[in-house]
Amino acid sequence: MKSQFNSTDIDLTSTGKGYQVVIGDKTLSVEILHSENGRLDLLLDGQRVTAFVSFDGVKRWVTIGGQTFALTKSTAGTRRAQHGHHAQDELTAPMPGQVRAVNVAEGESVTKGQTLLVLEAMKMEIRVSAPKDGRVGKLLIQQGQTVEREQVLIEIVDKLES
Repeated sequence: MKSQFNSTDIDLTSTGKGYQVVIGDKTLSVEILHSENGRLDLLLDGQRVTAFVSFDGVKRWVTIGGQTFALTKSTAGTRRAQHGHHAQDELTAPMPGQVRAVNVAEGESVTKGQTLLVLEAMKMEIRVSAPKDGRVGKLLIQQGQTVEREQVLIEIVDKLES
């Protein structure tokens, strides 16, 4: 697939059945047809394409037709976090899935990059890592639980907070 886009800024919004993707001044509809081992078969504005997804902690990369896009958390999530306490971070689910493993407990100290829990979504394993050194303030999920996209999973607070 030839690249139609000059911008790598991508806004992804769930529509229930699929997603609306805005890349630069282009708006596309995306439906996931099949997912297995980091490969996604998509219907992109009616055209069938294959995408490959890789991740490292909270970073995500999607490759379509030889072009790779880095995905970051949406500005909607950033705005919500800015209204909370500055010393606290809420870790949210990047997509609907099931909690496969919880590696920490409330009150436990964590280090930046440490895997706190593992989600399974669309047959992919997603590791949710600590964004900073701190302490688990609240653990809002448990192993086996199904979570929705952007559901708060864990709150991390500075080590000095009680």
